[in-house]
Amino acid sequence: MVMNTVVEKAASPPQTALPYVVLTGNPNCGKTTLFNALTGLRARVGNYAGVTVERKEGRLVGAPAQTPVAILDLPGTYSLSPQSLDEKIAGDVLFERLSEVPRPSLVIVVVDASNLQRNLYFATQVIELGYSTILALNMMDVAEVNGHHIKSEQLSAALGVPVVPLVASSGTGIQLLREKILASIQGSNKRTLPKKFCELPESFGRELNEVVTALHGLKRTSSAIAEVEALLLLSDDKYLTAHQSDYQDVLKRQIEVSRERLSQNEVDWRSVPIEARYARIAAIEAAVTDVEEVLTESFSDKLDGVLTHKIWGMSIFIGLMGLIFFSIFSLAQYPMDFLQMVVGNIGQAIANAMPPGDLNDLLVMGVVEGVGAVVVFLPQICLLFLFIGFLEDTGYMSRAAFLMDRLMSKVGLHGKSFIPMLSSFACAIPGIMATRTIETPKDRLVTILVAPLMSCSARLPVYTLLIATCFPGSKLVATAVMLSMYLLGIVMALLMALLFKKTLLKGKSPLLIMELPPYKMPGLKTVLRHMWERSRLFLRRAGTVILGINIILWFLATFPKSAKVESDFATRRAALEQTRAASDNSDDTVAADGLGGVTDRMLKELENQEAGEKLKNSFAGRMGRIIEPLIAPLGFDWKIGIGIISSFAAREVFVSTMSIVYNVGEGEDEESQTRTLAETLGQQKRSDGTLVYTRLTSVSLMVFYVLALQCISTVAVVRRETNSWKWPVFQWVYMGVLAWVLAFITYQGGKLLGFS
Repeated sequence: MVMNTVVEKAASPPQTALPYVVLTGNPNCGKTTLFNALTGLRARVGNYAGVTVERKEGRLVGAPAQTPVAILDLPGTYSLSPQSLDEKIAGDVLFERLSEVPRPSLVIVVVDASNLQRNLYFATQVIELGYSTILALNMMDVAEVNGHHIKSEQLSAALGVPVVPLVASSGTGIQLLREKILASIQGSNKRTLPKKFCELPESFGRELNEVVTALHGLKRTSSAIAEVEALLLLSDDKYLTAHQSDYQDVLKRQIEVSRERLSQNEVDWRSVPIEARYARIAAIEAAVTDVEEVLTESFSDKLDGVLTHKIWGMSIFIGLMGLIFFSIFSLAQYPMDFLQMVVGNIGQAIANAMPPGDLNDLLVMGVVEGVGAVVVFLPQICLLFLFIGFLEDTGYMSRAAFLMDRLMSKVGLHGKSFIPMLSSFACAIPGIMATRTIETPKDRLVTILVAPLMSCSARLPVYTLLIATCFPGSKLVATAVMLSMYLLGIVMALLMALLFKKTLLKGKSPLLIMELPPYKMPGLKTVLRHMWERSRLFLRRAGTVILGINIILWFLATFPKSAKVESDFATRRAALEQTRAASDNSDDTVAADGLGGVTDRMLKELENQEAGEKLKNSFAGRMGRIIEPLIAPLGFDWKIGIGIISSFAAREVFVSTMSIVYNVGEGEDEESQTRTLAETLGQQKRSDGTLVYTRLTSVSLMVFYVLALQCISTVAVVRRETNSWKWPVFQWVYMGVLAWVLAFITYQGGKLLGFS
């Protein structure tokens, strides 16, 4: 096919003195593993301008210090025709549409050797763009096990680009790829002559040239890019729809005319380019692959038969979740006790080093005790992310998505929605951002609306504190309660998705088409890095957001001070101290000791009453009492109300709020300083002498925290993802109402059934 391209170069994307290497490929081809190997797990993560798609860059390890090489890891995509926001960003980088991304000096296309034909579809599209290109032939070990022996030299000759066979997970071939990269980027700003893989009918070629000519007015950067772009515009409705605003009306009319002429000539303009490319790819694969018949069923297939079974698979999934939570309670206890001791010692040291007063209280209770109450849960957070990292790195998470598709389809969603929902177990923010891989706008919106119902890591300290308060001593019971909270979130997410799909966001249930990556041994270094990155975010929140909120909370719980309250209690304290002094001067030693002990207890009780009265009249106490009528039917008092209000900024703030509230309310006696927060909560009583934190109240409070949207950051991300305030406000309201109703049913229903 001959093309007479008439395209002028426009202003190119910004050049950079730093060689810029782009890493691209299909999903599940091992691209991220290769990126980590090339950059040594040191990457800078941000977002592309104007969108929430993650942008991950790093420096090539082993490059000369005087000429460092930048590597950009693009989102995975199956073709240059975008099906989602992720794939659109990948295409925009390769088509040089993003002004903030420099023109690539080199493109590395990562290909799964065990699925060569499908991966080569995208690879040949990229090669046709005319960049200096290297094909990274990954997962060679899996291909060999499957009986596919690929001759890399012949493949290189057929494609016209260097081919590097490797196994990224074990490091095999990484050094050779580094050498190829360094060799290729020298003078790589000059484009290579692209090789064409589509043998198209003559009539199609003529119409394609007409579209290329029409592209001339858009001043594309190169003729190679214009030819690939014209082919997509002419043959793919979705591509044109995704880039409607990029093209002038004259070009759109030309496309319509060309398509009409092809239809009149009985040429299927949709299927011809796809069939032509696959025919060429099939011929290449047959020429470069020796196939050895594998008679025995692979270990991966046998394992999938169990892990994706509709009964055994679900049982194993629930069992794994239970094992994770049991391990969190069992293994994390010792480091948590150690951190609790460290926090207590730091607070005591500061208290002893400074004179009593507001500054002492602020540093000890507002900063050390408040932030420390959250930080002590770091071991549990680390263990949670460690287990999730192992499951992701082994390939099990894709099986879990496949397994959950049976359940998801019944509520109108498919397995792709499970991945964002699963990500929300760590944090709803990346989970919501992960919905951009969902092609259907309504399905994406439904997933965004229900993703925060999954119990994120910020809820873990709340669950742990309340479970330790009312279910102490039994790890099995604690595990069952914790698992129940996570399952409640999943069930309510599915039910709300079903409701939305039947009412607000009606639509057909899409079919799930997903690839199951091969099982592999998890890389310990990668998993630990993943755990640390997530845990570091938790610590950063503790040292910034939670610290700031705690300082505000301390102020709200301390001020305004009432001169009348202080005067009244000072008078009562003076009377008791006078009685104490009289007992010390008594001649009757036994009577004096008895009276002194009673007086001491009365003094401590008076201190607690004074602190409680000050809290009640503080700004925080007033806010708690304002909402108390609303939350009293749920079994909550005004002090819990303070925690609920504060945790709308971030859920885990509830823990530090309770630390501040009950430190203020309990006084400064030595015994209270040695008690854990859970023990302190367990001893709180109402005015009628009944316990505040009964098992029923604690479960009701956990149910509330499962369902309520208490995270300002999540609201902001939903606003950015939906480009509207309507949906985040709707989400905040519906989750708040749902939380109140379910907590009400839990508490009042439990009372009717005789629970306490």
